Amino acid sequence: MPLQLPRDKVIITVAQTGALVNKSMNPNVPEQPDEIVASSYACYNEGAAIVHIHARDQSGENTSNPEIFGTIRDGIRRKCEVIIQYSTGGGPNLTQEQRIECLKAAPEMASLNMGSMMRISGKYAGIPWSNMPHEIESYVSRMRALGVKPEMEVYDLAMFREVNAVIEKGLVDKPYYINLVMGMRYQGACDATPKMLMLLHDFLPADAIFNCTPVGTAQLPLTTMAMILGGCVRVGLEDNLYYRKGELATNAQLVARAVRIARELGKEPATPDEARAILGLKPLLK
Repeated sequence: MPLQLPRDKVIITVAQTGALVNKSMNPNVPEQPDEIVASSYACYNEGAAIVHIHARDQSGENTSNPEIFGTIRDGIRRKCEVIIQYSTGGGPNLTQEQRIECLKAAPEMASLNMGSMMRISGKYAGIPWSNMPHEIESYVSRMRALGVKPEMEVYDLAMFREVNAVIEKGLVDKPYYINLVMGMRYQGACDATPKMLMLLHDFLPADAIFNCTPVGTAQLPLTTMAMILGGCVRVGLEDNLYYRKGELATNAQLVARAVRIARELGKEPATPDEARAILGLKPLLK
C-alpha cells in the first residue's frame, strides 16, 4: 500500500507556466522571471507548498537555461520559503541534455518523466517525447548526485515498470514521490476519470506518496478525490486555464479553491516546512 499524508494535511503544488500554454490562451500565464516570481509568491500566500517551474526566454520560447532558472529561484527565495521544483520536461524545442541543464540552478525537487510518449497534435505532432530507460537512469542519477528529490511523473500504467526499476536499483530514496498525470491526451496520458485514478492508485508501490495532476475540466473533481484518498494535489494554469466554463483563472485562484475544498474535507494545506518533513527534504537553511 502507498503511504498516506497525515489525515489533517494536504500538500498543494502549483504548476504555473508549463511548456505549451501562453498569454494568447490566458493573459494570466506567467512567462518571464518577474511574473513567475510574483505568481509563486501569490500562490504561497494562498497555501501552495510547492511551485513547479518552467522557464521561458525573452521571446517566450521554452528554455532550460540555468541562469534564467537561477533568477527565478533567487527572486522566489527573497520573498518566501516555498519548495522550488523544476521541470526537466522542458519543451519540444529542447534536446535531452538541454532539458536537464536547469538542475545546475539548484532546485529542491525536479520532475522525472518515467516513459516515452508521442505528441499527437499541434506543430510538434508525430515527434516523440523520449524518456528511454537509460535516459531516465541518467536523469535520476544526476538528481541524486545534486541532492535533488525526483517527482516521478507517471502518465500510464506501463510507466510503473520504470518506477519499480529505479526503486529496485536504489536510485531514489523513500518516501518515493509519484505524480499521476491524467487527461493530457496531447502527450498520451491515460484518461482523467475516477476509475482510472483508482487503477493507477492500485499500482503505486509501497513507501510512495502520490500527487494527482488532472488536466482541464478534470482538475477540480479528481484533485478532490485525490485528497480523499490521502494524496497530494497539483493545480495551476499549466494544466487548466479556466476557473469555470468561460472564466479564465489565475494560479492563485486555483490554489485558493484547492485550499477551500481541503478545509471542507477537514484538511489544512501543509506549509513548505511541513511538506519538506513529509517528503524527506532537507530543512531550508535560514
